[in-house]
Amino acid sequence: MKHLLIVYHSMTGGTRQMAEAAAQAARGQEGVTVHLKTAIEAGPEDLLAADGYVFACPENLAAIAGLMKDFFDRCYYPVLDRIQGRPYTVMVCAGSDGSNAVRQIERIATGWRLKAVAPALIVCTHAQTPEQILAPKTVGSAELARCAELGEGLAAGLAAGVF
Repeated sequence: MKHLLIVYHSMTGGTRQMAEAAAQAARGQEGVTVHLKTAIEAGPEDLLAADGYVFACPENLAAIAGLMKDFFDRCYYPVLDRIQGRPYTVMVCAGSDGSNAVRQIERIATGWRLKAVAPALIVCTHAQTPEQILAPKTVGSAELARCAELGEGLAAGLAAGVF
């Protein structure tokens, strides 16, 4: 049995919806157990127990969200040189761009020597005012379908032994 870990942080619900869509689709793959954990809940032991990863977070102030950064800070050295070669992908919920958050996670993954198996997925909410940024988010069905495809694809690759 392969294990897929999806770690996410969400302040306004957008990233949570994305992570849940990926998890639900991934659970449809036989031979794969999916663990969906918030960044606060997840730790080094979860990374070590998993065969592949989806990292999902909002971009805040042109960076990964603080609690996602905390997850990486807590886990980086305890798993260094112990998870290399494992597959991963990234999902970011952003108001306008998202690319810097993707770059930050990719740099961390490079340090861990993980293998990107799909391009990062950025969902843009176009939230630009303080009210829009802080408002609860609803991610559209087309974007959630893309998140589901990402989760399903990673799980299928794990199940088939491709990754």
